[in-house]
Amino acid sequence: MIRIQNILVSPGEGGVYNERMLEGYRVWDPYRSKLAALYILGEGVELPKSMRVLYLGAANGTTVSHVADYVETVYAIEFAPRPMQDLLEVARRRKNVVPIMADASRPEEYAPFVEAVDLIYQDVAQPDQVNIAERNLPFLRPGGWLILMLKTRSVDVRRDPKEVLADTLTELGRRLEVVEVRWLDPYHVDHAAIVCRDRSAGVMK
Repeated sequence: MIRIQNILVSPGEGGVYNERMLEGYRVWDPYRSKLAALYILGEGVELPKSMRVLYLGAANGTTVSHVADYVETVYAIEFAPRPMQDLLEVARRRKNVVPIMADASRPEEYAPFVEAVDLIYQDVAQPDQVNIAERNLPFLRPGGWLILMLKTRSVDVRRDPKEVLADTLTELGRRLEVVEVRWLDPYHVDHAAIVCRDRSAGVMK
């Protein structure tokens, strides 16, 4: 990842969300992007130019745009019509973003449009976040990565976020190797980033 004066940046065209520019690079705001918060607080996953990413929960395309600055292709899945309008504008300016309006819990809807990927990045505010991740694992190349941004209050607002995280790690650990776990405070309260490595997933037919 690129840092200038210890500030996380990406090497793309600015003006996506009025982000600050620094020496010709876009400043990647951790308050606007959970992935940026992960890179600042922990390790995360490197984003080489050859990487293909399946992004679940693309929303307005803020983080999508930064990821696209680094990688070959981003398949951006978003279900809500209003954020999709902003995402389409991001895709217009970044030709390596493939916007797909679909439900991330129904990967069969977009299977014909998505190639095998090296990273699945999930930021979906649903109670069944682990199930959604597992249903999309067939897209992942063997040895690929999953980054799940766990929104604990979306899973169960009545439970302690630490308990929700512990249960989530148990579920993910049945199939994946959990490599890193980070709470994203102070940037995103009650959110945890879970970085996993897959050793068995194949390609969805």
